[in-house]
Amino acid sequence: MGQLVAIVGRPNVGKSTLFNRLTQSRTAIVDPTAGTTRDRQYGKVDWNGKEFSIVDTGGWVVNSEDVFESEINRQVELAIEQADEILFVVDAMNGVTDLDDHVAEILRKSRKPVILVANKVDSNDWVYNIAEFYSLGLGDPYPVSAANGYGTGDLLDEIIKKLPDHDSDADEQLDEIPKFAIVGRPNAGKSSLINAFIGEDRHIVTNIAGTTRDSIYTRYNKFGFDFYLVDTAGIRKKNKVSEDIEYYSVIRSIRAIEASDVCILMIDATRGIEAQDVNIFSLIQKNKKGLVVVVNKWDLVEDKSTAAIKHYETAIRERFAPFTDFPIIFTSALTKQRIFKVIETAVHVYENRRRVVPTSQLNNVLQEDINAYPPPSNKGKFIKIKYITMLKGAQVPTFIFFCNLPQWVKEPYRRYLENKIREHWDFNGTPVNIFMRDK
Repeated sequence: MGQLVAIVGRPNVGKSTLFNRLTQSRTAIVDPTAGTTRDRQYGKVDWNGKEFSIVDTGGWVVNSEDVFESEINRQVELAIEQADEILFVVDAMNGVTDLDDHVAEILRKSRKPVILVANKVDSNDWVYNIAEFYSLGLGDPYPVSAANGYGTGDLLDEIIKKLPDHDSDADEQLDEIPKFAIVGRPNAGKSSLINAFIGEDRHIVTNIAGTTRDSIYTRYNKFGFDFYLVDTAGIRKKNKVSEDIEYYSVIRSIRAIEASDVCILMIDATRGIEAQDVNIFSLIQKNKKGLVVVVNKWDLVEDKSTAAIKHYETAIRERFAPFTDFPIIFTSALTKQRIFKVIETAVHVYENRRRVVPTSQLNNVLQEDINAYPPPSNKGKFIKIKYITMLKGAQVPTFIFFCNLPQWVKEPYRRYLENKIREHWDFNGTPVNIFMRDK
């Protein structure tokens, strides 16, 4: 399971610039997925073969120009609650401010690993200014310039060094069994669904807490099912009314999504699809997880005709395009309508993620589709796809097409191949990867 690093600090110290700088230092991540929006606030970093996620807590705060102390308190509390490590960014040009002192005080009490980042050290002359940050009591300040990249390599080394070690035994024990995360906007009915699954029979529940990411796995094994429900620390706390609820739910969703195999995305039938749903969907996409969309509170909708269901499904698929091959279930957690259908479907999507198509079958079937519609030629040269295979042991189904000119196979043709794969084999609910390689 990945680990989460959070960036905190007062406004205008360069948190977003640092976030952008670090997420672009991904050395070995495969080509960017089409159709996923790169959120301002969340990204993955790959440094010397170690991968972690990074989140800019400031990115969610509304009116960040005039953030009051309370806003910053919330950012910092959230980071402490959810992250494995915290980057506290200060401004080397401005020196220590009262607000910096205030944040440092909260962080000193937190017991989380904290790295003090002195940003805006745009030339060597500024290095001498950073000594005053020792007064914050958080150890050595790291001089960096997020704008021009100075010092970010050393900073990344330190981030990797300070990340807590994985509990690999616990991870292995979890690997054997599907892990489902229930995510969605606040009040879409996540807790009701969890409670409907678990019922009052608490004895069937075994919580394994304390696995590296503070995710709590609730094991569910009855009626022939056996899986873990992923719940993140604090997800069941009642939010104070004044909290910026969307901001909290997104960061909590990140933890749950990364720790799961299949995400059950809950949408409130009475409110339709909102920007927040699309945000969470793009996090699921970015992490290449399986997807089941659950339209909850269907009992409250007046028009339940087939046409209404069709209309709703079409609207969801249009908002989530280009990935449209996923199941949609209409439920009511309250009346427990179609609750088991949700579990059955999630199990089915999990099996699809692990599906392996024999190489001979792949080549026999897909070569016909390729012959019927070959890749468009480029500058008079023809692209010939010779051989297709599936990558063994990949997290999501990954197909490798060996051909003479891989760099000339463009996105529309990849999409054609993906559609054909989905037509012939059941990969409903799971993303697939397609790579072109030189034969």
